[in-house]
Amino acid sequence: MPVIILPTPLTSRAAGRDRIAATGSTVGECLLALERDYPGLKGWVLDDRGRIRRHVNVFVGDTKATLDRTLAAEEEIYVIQAISGGGADLEETGEVLVGTKKGLIVLRGPRGRGMETVSRQFPGQVVEYATRDPRTGLYYASVTHGQFGPHVYLAEDPVGEWEQADGPVFPEGTDASVNRVWVIKPGVEEGVLWAGVAPAALFKSEDSGRTWELNRGLWDHPTRPDWEGGLGGLCLHSICQWPDDAQRLTLAISAVGVWQTEDGGESWSRYSEGLVPRYLPEEARVDTLMHCVHKLEQSPVEPDTFYMQFHGGVYRSDDAGHSWQDIAGLQAQGNGRGLPADFGFPIVVDPRDPNRAYVIPLVADVDRVTPEGGVRVFETRDRGASWQPKTQGLPQQDAYLTVLRQAFCHDGGDPLGLYFGAESGTVFGSRDGGETRSAVAENLPPIGSVRASQ
Repeated sequence: MPVIILPTPLTSRAAGRDRIAATGSTVGECLLALERDYPGLKGWVLDDRGRIRRHVNVFVGDTKATLDRTLAAEEEIYVIQAISGGGADLEETGEVLVGTKKGLIVLRGPRGRGMETVSRQFPGQVVEYATRDPRTGLYYASVTHGQFGPHVYLAEDPVGEWEQADGPVFPEGTDASVNRVWVIKPGVEEGVLWAGVAPAALFKSEDSGRTWELNRGLWDHPTRPDWEGGLGGLCLHSICQWPDDAQRLTLAISAVGVWQTEDGGESWSRYSEGLVPRYLPEEARVDTLMHCVHKLEQSPVEPDTFYMQFHGGVYRSDDAGHSWQDIAGLQAQGNGRGLPADFGFPIVVDPRDPNRAYVIPLVADVDRVTPEGGVRVFETRDRGASWQPKTQGLPQQDAYLTVLRQAFCHDGGDPLGLYFGAESGTVFGSRDGGETRSAVAENLPPIGSVRASQ
């Protein structure tokens, strides 16, 4: 049987494999079989007309091959990146999943530029969150029906048929019901995913999201009777899976702070050193559980480094989330180094550079729109010692946008692609690490989540 050998950028779309046995008597048949077996590779080697992509070369042995090249049983097919193109190629395409109050919008097209709406799924329903698992190529969507409640769906292709999962639901005896699924996160072990819901609870799936089980360690924590929610309810919205340790997770809950397990969820510890809940009287801050974390992100290449958008504060941790320091730099704003406001919802960390992060400040606390009517994404390249506003391509006059916690993401590309969506219905994209941006989609329903397929 022929074997296909994939380059490193494609292995994440093939469950981490770089050598795959394929069925077929020609190169074309083997590549089509590869797409069927690994849907995440569809469109990456062959274009939408079934041809080898312009900047991809396919070799059999030491000879460049065409699709009709016949194969012997044990021959090796090498898929490689051609020297004619790379990360900056204008033809490079991407896919962005946009969760809105009126369905899931699937965008495809050139990274960071005008993209096409190729599908609208779940019309009339709130899509809280949608994402793609790069290990398997499966897509997941959290959907809340106005009358019939929340459900999780999965699909091999987001523009095709979606299968409803069994759960997440609370087991009998818990006297609770799921009212919203905030986030779905791939785990480390094969088939494992995690889901965070409201009321704040963690669910685990061991069969690629088809069934879910409540994590009792967090649900039965003795402090739970004292937990209080924020404006969005008592919600578990951030899940950080340690990349090299399946037993270790760090979570954020609004408004009960940062939690971590080192034993797969059997026990949990809460960390808040350095967090200052300015929304409480000073005398009430010392022993409070009310730490309203808006978003938590972890550096995959330096897992002890975390960044947090707080309800009044932007923080960084260098010790695995055990303690925190405020990096908003409001006192430095006069010399152009700090943020104009330290309130906001989303935060993004560069997946290759733990010193680099992005925030979108909003006016606190009731208004919750971009300061001074100008849309600015602020970037730090020195772990929050200084911040630089990025405005090129963004509206700077009479633009009072609100960007929610799940509505800002990166695509893992090099250079990094960045996307965010506003409640006003516009998605902005960048293909150069945020130096320039443009509207990649407009006139959508109010946006709650934006995730690039990786």
